[in-house]
Amino acid sequence: MSHSPETDALDRADMERLQAGHDAALNDLMERHGTPVFHFLCRMTGNEDDANDLAQETFVRIFKSCGNFRTEQKFSTWLYAIAANLARNHFRWRGRHPNLSLETENAETKQSLGSTLPANSPAPNEEALASERAEAVRAAVKSLPEDLREAIVLCEWEECSVTEAAMILEATPKAVESRLYRARQILRERLKKWLD
Repeated sequence: MSHSPETDALDRADMERLQAGHDAALNDLMERHGTPVFHFLCRMTGNEDDANDLAQETFVRIFKSCGNFRTEQKFSTWLYAIAANLARNHFRWRGRHPNLSLETENAETKQSLGSTLPANSPAPNEEALASERAEAVRAAVKSLPEDLREAIVLCEWEECSVTEAAMILEATPKAVESRLYRARQILRERLKKWLD
């Protein structure tokens, strides 16, 4: 998430335009930040559809609360804080509204939903080792507790500094460092098969 001073200046100018009622400025912000925010949310949720919905909602929130943005703050930090909060809310909602498993059997037919769907996955011998490793990493990160997952995604994948991550997560830099340490320990243990 490291942005150049030029990008920061463009963001600030676009936010000033948006605050002045020039709605088109949001398009420029979305063009610059839409894909990185989507990727961040994909890593947070592990689901592209959810990430897409949350990315759109992030920019809706930017539009609705543009008056709360202070031009002396960094736009990207504010943006990722909004996205992270939406992801947290999404996890809470998911906890109260679990998904139906593909393994759940239909009481009448005794078939699982997964068995009635066409198989479109490649044969096991077509799977590349790199793909397996990437999936193992994604699964391990997704299984981390929320606070640890946020820290690792922001600092490792989004390349935020510990200070930036602390501002986004509304935590102290020391707390983020502690979360990173714990997350890395857990990941090292869960992924030791791939690290040998």
